[in-house]
Amino acid sequence: MIGSFLAGVINTLAGNGSVITLSLLTDLIGLPGNLANGTNRVGVLLQTLGSSSGFAKNQMMDFDKSKTIIFLTVIGAIAGVIVAILVSNEQFLFVFKYLMVLMLLVILVKPERWLRPTNLNKVSRWVSIPAFLLLGFYGGFIQMGMGVFFLAVTVLISGYSIMEANAIKTTVTAIYTMIVLAIFHFKGLVNWETGLIMAIGQTLGGYLTAAYASKWKDINIWAYRLLLIIIIFAILIQFKIINL
Repeated sequence: MIGSFLAGVINTLAGNGSVITLSLLTDLIGLPGNLANGTNRVGVLLQTLGSSSGFAKNQMMDFDKSKTIIFLTVIGAIAGVIVAILVSNEQFLFVFKYLMVLMLLVILVKPERWLRPTNLNKVSRWVSIPAFLLLGFYGGFIQMGMGVFFLAVTVLISGYSIMEANAIKTTVTAIYTMIVLAIFHFKGLVNWETGLIMAIGQTLGGYLTAAYASKWKDINIWAYRLLLIIIIFAILIQFKIINL
């Protein structure tokens, strides 16, 4: 429960909380990869619904401004979950750890880019459409790390503040996870009892963080610091320098 609560907090302010929940499902509980992937979506769904309601309470989510992002990401996620059902995601973890190293470098270079207020950029459709389709595909495929990559695109390319990007991230993840979870369930790849138990902690952590942390002074700075810590933590886990 503590681990899932922390995952909810991390997913809401930064991303990559699935590093914790997937590790718990595979290493501690012993679920096979695809079953753990499907079961993890139960907590992701309820946590993002909780986080989204918390952000909405503070009026941090503008649906009209982000509807294109939501649509493209959802379409990509449907394709991603279909591939996830057909292909084992264990092999992906080899690539994932190097992606995290790359993302760490992106975050460390010019950190002031992550701390600015929302100032939307005019992004070419040739960049935005494939970017958000790929983000959705990735989220539908495995979810782990999706929040980090989503923040990188929405903050560094689209020009959102890190907290407004987090609000969009939790909303779009909630929407596509409804579809993804239904597909995993149809294929018999969800352990509902385990998923619901973990979801309690994730939902509580997500809602409280979105409802209260977004009011804190300098929250963008703290979100950036947490993002940096989480990526370093993920790298240490994936390279087996530390074990959960």
